[in-house]
Amino acid sequence: MNKRNDIRNIAIIAHVDHGKTTLVDQLLKQSGIFRSNEHVEERAMDSNDIERERGITILAKNTAIQYKDTKINILDTPGHADFGGEVERIMKMVDGVLLVVDAYEGTMPQTRFVLKKALEQKLTPIVVVNKIDRDFARPEEVIDEVIDLFIELDANEDQLEFPVIYASALNGTASTNPEQQDENMQVLYESIIEHIPAPADNREEPLQFQVALLDYNDYVGRIGIGRVFRGTMKVGQQVALMKLDGSVKQFRVTKMFGFFGLKRQEIQEAFAGDLVAVSGMEDINVGETVCPVEHQEALPVLHIDEPTLQMTFAVNNSPFAGREGKYLTSRKIEERLLAQLQTDVSLRVENTDSPDAWIVSGRGELHLSILIENMRREGYELQVSKPEVIVKEVDGVRCEPIERVQIDVPEEYTGAVMESIGARKGEMSDMVNNGNGQVRLIFMVPARGLIGYTTEFLTLTRGYGIINHTFDSYQPMLAGQVGGRRQGVLVSMESGKASTYGIMQVEDRGTIFVEPGTEIYEGMIVGEHTRENDITVNITKVKHATNVRSANKDQTSTIKKPRIMTLEESLEYLNEDEYCEVTPESIRLRKKILDKNERERIAKKKKYAEMN
Repeated sequence: MNKRNDIRNIAIIAHVDHGKTTLVDQLLKQSGIFRSNEHVEERAMDSNDIERERGITILAKNTAIQYKDTKINILDTPGHADFGGEVERIMKMVDGVLLVVDAYEGTMPQTRFVLKKALEQKLTPIVVVNKIDRDFARPEEVIDEVIDLFIELDANEDQLEFPVIYASALNGTASTNPEQQDENMQVLYESIIEHIPAPADNREEPLQFQVALLDYNDYVGRIGIGRVFRGTMKVGQQVALMKLDGSVKQFRVTKMFGFFGLKRQEIQEAFAGDLVAVSGMEDINVGETVCPVEHQEALPVLHIDEPTLQMTFAVNNSPFAGREGKYLTSRKIEERLLAQLQTDVSLRVENTDSPDAWIVSGRGELHLSILIENMRREGYELQVSKPEVIVKEVDGVRCEPIERVQIDVPEEYTGAVMESIGARKGEMSDMVNNGNGQVRLIFMVPARGLIGYTTEFLTLTRGYGIINHTFDSYQPMLAGQVGGRRQGVLVSMESGKASTYGIMQVEDRGTIFVEPGTEIYEGMIVGEHTRENDITVNITKVKHATNVRSANKDQTSTIKKPRIMTLEESLEYLNEDEYCEVTPESIRLRKKILDKNERERIAKKKKYAEMN
């Protein structure tokens, strides 16, 4: 069969922070795709602010590099398990993968997760050992780890014969010898062209194009990004869209874009093997096939990861509502959530009994917190409830999601970690002592046991531990309470401003979350209690000056540093009867019922109902 030797399609996979985005930057620079006077941003592939700040890739992105006569399409994949659905679909669009591994850290759980998907698709791998210039780089051992991982993931014999390139993406160098580096990355380009299979050239056959990713643009509406698996597609052509539900819609291809460097350019036709973006179809979805009207043949449907976590998004109704945000109404929030559904296929939004609240389900805490963070940056105000895992019925049995957790910690913390995970119903499945004082532990833990665990874990290991988890499977529900917060909270009984004097009066009752001068309302959570029950406190109290001396004496008193929580920590911290209020400027924790007497009345009622 004819091959298209002028094109290669590869995906690039790596654990968070192992340098794949920097590597793509260098490949772009060295391929001469930018003019010499064109400024290239660092980490050019990470396009939104959150991705740049956190150094993670959330959305899969396409870029194309021209090397000599060959166009190399590179798809960047998210390394984080919360975005697993994207990964699986990308694997369908490519013929090979570039596995980037840190020369010091070696293989990590999220590499494992993405690599497993790649090997299942029978893709050809090339291994890039990156950061070879680091102190303590251990390339030989890392390659052994990679081989072990391939064997463990059932790689076939051809896949095990992978070529290895040693690189330093930061310096823009690569070679096949771990001891010395060439002055550029030419050996990596050559390796891609030599080892990654070229796509089949069957442009004469009937068209088959499948959508793997969605994009949205205000001018042209929904854009389907995918691969032409067979045939030829032209602008103006009348085609049939094979929908997921079995129905067929006809439409005309109005615009087509190809990828060149980081830009999209309009093209008139695309052939088998090309990756393109198509517009002109209003309700195109991931996994649907575009084919000729007279030759309707759908490709197998693509798998989309099911959500495992849900939370309620509601209109902000706190006493401070509307002070900071631009978009406050239920109509605006609903529009924004529906817009997110246009491109995020792992997200679900359902209406509730109240017109001001929606149940939003996603792949994990990170998936949902990034949506919330994006909304607050765009000027939305909202409040969200505690995240809860989604329970499923499997053959009449209630099942919950179980996560595979990999923990790397210094030896002296293993006992404390094992005990804390045991308390959250986790079971250990493996323990490896690396001999350098580091221990790797593998656990299977119910997803609900992991909500809020990260903060506790970092405290236990003094920040030296590394924790990573990926979804494993749905298993029968374990009885009893798993995880959750042990401590009660300090709730404000007054509205006003927090004062140094007021904070000092209650400091010994727990940890304070606010600084002096912070505006506070009744029912807002201002700290964590040392005991298991909630108590109301007044931290707006001001000391009345009786004479000159004591008024000045107050100036010398110091208070402990408050614990200021990030959005993720706040979401993990919540209990069932609490909300997290999110606005462009602030993140506040509050009780759902702000009035103290009302809260107590409802608690009594509940207790009475339980007794009877």
